[in-house]
Amino acid sequence: MAGMVIIGAGHAAGQVAASLRQEKYAGPITIIGDELHPPYQRPPLSKQYLAGEQELNRVYLRPEKFYADKNITLKLGVTATAIDCDTKQVRLNHGETLEYDKLILSTGSRPRILNIEGSDLKGIHYLRTIADVDAIRAEMTKGKNLVIVGGGYVGLEVASVGVTQGLTVHVLEMEERILQRVTTPQMSEFYHNLHTGRGVNIHTNTGVSGFSGDGQVQKVICGETEFTADLVIVGIGIIPNIELAQEAGLECNNGIVVDAHCRTSNPDIYAAGDCTNHYNPILDRRLRLESVPNAMEQARVCAANMLGGDKKYSSMPWFWSDQYELKLQMVGFSADGDEQVVRGSMADNQFAVFYLKDGKVVSADAVNSPREFMVCKQLIGKKVDPAVLIDPETDLKTLIS
Repeated sequence: MAGMVIIGAGHAAGQVAASLRQEKYAGPITIIGDELHPPYQRPPLSKQYLAGEQELNRVYLRPEKFYADKNITLKLGVTATAIDCDTKQVRLNHGETLEYDKLILSTGSRPRILNIEGSDLKGIHYLRTIADVDAIRAEMTKGKNLVIVGGGYVGLEVASVGVTQGLTVHVLEMEERILQRVTTPQMSEFYHNLHTGRGVNIHTNTGVSGFSGDGQVQKVICGETEFTADLVIVGIGIIPNIELAQEAGLECNNGIVVDAHCRTSNPDIYAAGDCTNHYNPILDRRLRLESVPNAMEQARVCAANMLGGDKKYSSMPWFWSDQYELKLQMVGFSADGDEQVVRGSMADNQFAVFYLKDGKVVSADAVNSPREFMVCKQLIGKKVDPAVLIDPETDLKTLIS
């Protein structure tokens, strides 16, 4: 019996395998992962695990014993090199060939590489895997100069860990403001002030032109300006891993294209997670999301449909970011709004920004405001008076019905 084969070992892969067993599938399940770890969570890598606050076994999605108990085969430290859709086989880098009844691609993504002068020097890191973080932690000691290239969420999470641990931290962002591609000017300003208030040095409109050092990075060059660096972390975005799918002849366009059932252009191959380009019926457009909730929900949809179900993906995108003692929770996309209102106090680091379009709630950013966040998830698409949203006397739960 060929069974179910899962390529990738991230959130989606671990959830697909678990969901298949929950759906009473008794056949073979094989997870292929190029790292030596079982499926694990990525968000803690730039937060609690980097800070040394979370042990490795707590980063894993499930204990290793789970896979043995559920008769799920882990092929770790192994790479899938080719898919033959005609014979329904996956070829691995060490020569082994696996047959499949259904195949799921949860190949995830990889960091965008900065290929400039000196980019091969030691001490320049990317943050995507456990091994990456272990290497960074070994160099991240008090008093060192840490330069972060890129002012996105991962870069700012690393900055918060670094400055808290006593490093001198510089964040270099080529755009006019940090978080420019993902949030509003108001939220960018809030996080800019938060970080500079904690001692982080933020430089916007600053592009990196090269690195210098004698074998080890010592300087980050930005035109005529140089920054002293003992270590550098580059966070300039990620690229979906679609090459395997492309070579197999599957439709790809900014990700592996899937339908409402998370099925690719081949009826026996499904995909979930960062690598997918999927249609979101709530937003009425196609998306490629770098989001844990998206990966987990798509995984559940895949598992049901691989077993003959008719489950469709329909979830509102949401995300989170931990910086210092602040938890930011986001639902929807602020760019979809044409009006915004603030509930709570930005000065007190406890507030929610609601975004509306044509009077309807389309998104929210909630900082240390979990109740507002949970309510907003249920208010999406509903027409609400902005004055009611702002009024602290209003019980937002009354707006849901």
